[in-house]
Amino acid sequence: MSENKVNSLELNQINTAIESMSEENEDTLRNMYLTFRLGHEDYGIEIRYVTEIVGMQKITEVPDMPTFVKGVVNLRGQVIPVLDMRLRFNMEPREYDERTCIVVVNINASQVGLVVDTVNEVRNINDDQISPPPKTAGAASAQYIQGMGKVGEDVIILLEGQRLLFEQEMATLNF
Repeated sequence: MSENKVNSLELNQINTAIESMSEENEDTLRNMYLTFRLGHEDYGIEIRYVTEIVGMQKITEVPDMPTFVKGVVNLRGQVIPVLDMRLRFNMEPREYDERTCIVVVNINASQVGLVVDTVNEVRNINDDQISPPPKTAGAASAQYIQGMGKVGEDVIILLEGQRLLFEQEMATLNF
């Protein structure tokens, strides 16, 4: 087994940690981020938005969707839209592999799956370790970047969970 492969035991451990955190009070979740990798960069999303992480599964394509919406999956009887975060961020697409995961998040009270290259870990990033996002004149991406987390020598791009979709995109997905 490859050292870089996310196995089902590791996914279960992360999901158990997420579940136990969700049962705790809001203060405990503060400054906790699920980190994941897209290409060569690390991203984070506040743990309070994360429902669970699942391995890749069959995605049913839906016609007339934005290119970054890969389709829908049936997750324990609930049909949820799946967004490819590489395409969402205008990155080069890549083949899904054994490390590719779907991070299920809650956006405006709806479940959405985010396809990421690999899940890293749950990290504590305090407010004093977060810088404002870079100023990007009118770039659409500015809406969903919450800040830049500084952890040691690394920088983690922190995403604003409730703003990953624009209003018109939420309407397209029937939110």
